[in-house]
Amino acid sequence: MMNAHAQNVFSIEEIIARAKEQSIFSKQAETQRETSYWQYRSFRTNYNPQLRMNGNLPSYTNYVTPVRQPDGSLLYLPVNQINPNLNLGLQQPIAPTGGTISANTAYNFFNDYPSNERQWGGTIFNVQLTQPVFAYNPLKWDKKIRPVVFEESKRTFVEMQEAISRDAVSLFFDVLRQQVNEQVARFNLANNDTIYKIEQGRYNIGSTSLDKLLQVELQLLRSRQEVAQAQLELETARLQLRSYIGLKDGDDFSLTLPENIPDFALDVQDALSYAKLNRADYIAFERRRLEAESEVAQAKGQRYQTTFTASYGLNNVGNVVSDLYDNPSKQQIANISFNVPLVDWGRRRAMMETALANKKLRDYEIEQSRIIFEQEIITKVRQFEMMRLQIEITRKSDQVAQERYNVAQNRYLIGKIDITNLNIALTEKDQAKRAYLDALKSFWTAYYDLRRLTLYDFASKKLLYVPEE
Repeated sequence: MMNAHAQNVFSIEEIIARAKEQSIFSKQAETQRETSYWQYRSFRTNYNPQLRMNGNLPSYTNYVTPVRQPDGSLLYLPVNQINPNLNLGLQQPIAPTGGTISANTAYNFFNDYPSNERQWGGTIFNVQLTQPVFAYNPLKWDKKIRPVVFEESKRTFVEMQEAISRDAVSLFFDVLRQQVNEQVARFNLANNDTIYKIEQGRYNIGSTSLDKLLQVELQLLRSRQEVAQAQLELETARLQLRSYIGLKDGDDFSLTLPENIPDFALDVQDALSYAKLNRADYIAFERRRLEAESEVAQAKGQRYQTTFTASYGLNNVGNVVSDLYDNPSKQQIANISFNVPLVDWGRRRAMMETALANKKLRDYEIEQSRIIFEQEIITKVRQFEMMRLQIEITRKSDQVAQERYNVAQNRYLIGKIDITNLNIALTEKDQAKRAYLDALKSFWTAYYDLRRLTLYDFASKKLLYVPEE
């Protein structure tokens, strides 16, 4: 890409490249992609073992507490103790079942200052299994959904890049249109100035009327006003484009007309195939379906809440830490907790039916979105072919209108036509030029919109997004 110096001339490709590299929208897209990446990395860690340590160091208490005596009276005794503890555990989620298995070690120290009693207690080793039964398993569903979300975000980033290209093209042609308007206004001003001098000479020799001279003078004044207006609109359009692509305010530039349009065959079925293969929206259909199924599974899991817990370990007490390892005692725990509603007045059934109805609605919405998705591609492809024809027609019209104006100008100079017919030819010339520009803008905007909708470059025949292996 060329460096931006004063009076640089940029092509449409250079403007697009600058927009992708320097625009605030490209930076937002990069930030969103980075956020999605770290969210996915965070999700992956949910399935890895976690080593955790917690405790209270130190834990000191000093207060007076009432102690009930055998005869029922209260005796207020001072309490001055140190009771720190430390727990170390290795925890591993079980993704297929939603349970958790952990290995733990815990140490406690007790020191009572009035009695100077000291004691160590702790669990040398403990293995614990916690397993919900018939419950919703978020690890299982996240493992299905989150990779799809991440893949969707990567494709969305490429689509955002193509959307930036499309918006840059639109702003590019806004500047180009005003650039051409200013050139046309200056050309018309110079011509009208010449015509005014000719009419003035004719009026002086009596070959034209004052009415025609005043008409030409009015046309000259309008041309000066149009030049000033065109300059203002050109600067406004340049400011918008400069702001979008991140160009410095002091850097002046002009644009070249992209008349060499890419020539390639475009088939509706090919466009649909590439869109289904690459688009984030098509991935989103699967993600939305999985989310609906996840909500149904969650509603089912809330009907009965049962958890099985089992643990086995070794624990002990002693005056010093080494005593904990001297003939420790077994520690065994097994527990099944449950929460089953006996009468809930149909609450859980209503929740289940709501989830099923939402899934059915989501299925209809996904199918409708799929139809709209395909229709958008089909419409864009059909419009695209019409735009090629429109460019050829408007290009030829521009050439014909320019030639007609040249002929009309020569005929006016030799007195064969009046100023009204010359102005008609001038207006048609300007309209044809603008129509040609509008046709080019429609084509290039549609071209980059087609790239966004399919993530495929039909001109170079390459994928804009290639999934990682």
